[in-house]
Amino acid sequence: MTPRPEIRHVHGEAIAPWLEDVARLRIAVFRHWPYLYDGDAAYERDYLAAYARSPDSIFVLAFDGGRVVGASTGLPLADDAPAFAAPFGAGAIPATQVFYFGESVLLPEYRGMGVGHAFFDRREAHARASGRHRWTAFCAVDRDPDDPRLPAGYRPNDAFWHGRGYLRQPGMAMRLRWKEPGLGEVDHTLTFWLRDWQEPSA
Repeated sequence: MTPRPEIRHVHGEAIAPWLEDVARLRIAVFRHWPYLYDGDAAYERDYLAAYARSPDSIFVLAFDGGRVVGASTGLPLADDAPAFAAPFGAGAIPATQVFYFGESVLLPEYRGMGVGHAFFDRREAHARASGRHRWTAFCAVDRDPDDPRLPAGYRPNDAFWHGRGYLRQPGMAMRLRWKEPGLGEVDHTLTFWLRDWQEPSA
């Protein structure tokens, strides 16, 4: 039986030793639907550089023994690359009050053990402890439901995210390019989900 991973978290400068593990997991997990990311080390270095620079970043890590089998990331939105904050520029939500969750990646054999909730719990507690962030947010790639690459029986995470108090924000989206297997560089739309911590939970 696969054991439930041990959950630990590190933040700020302490994330540095774990950058390669997060990059490895992103490449492995995001190669599959819905991201279809044909990852490479150069892209990972550029993407994770913002987390390495931010004093308030967090990595929540799942361990099986000494091996990292899952990771979840976050940082103040104002510390991320400008493209991530751009959708907030013309709206009523200041980027300085948003803590951004980058990703949660977990190897398949460790899913269904409550690790996803642990990832959110640790990041939300970290974001709220600063006293500076009214909102926590993440974005998810938009895919055509008729895309022939959609795996049979695939279940999106929408119900899980709603259960955590997050609402999809139609019209609040960003664009990112990454390589897809067999296609090369492709432009993608990612829509934001937000939780307002000043609103009572459902």
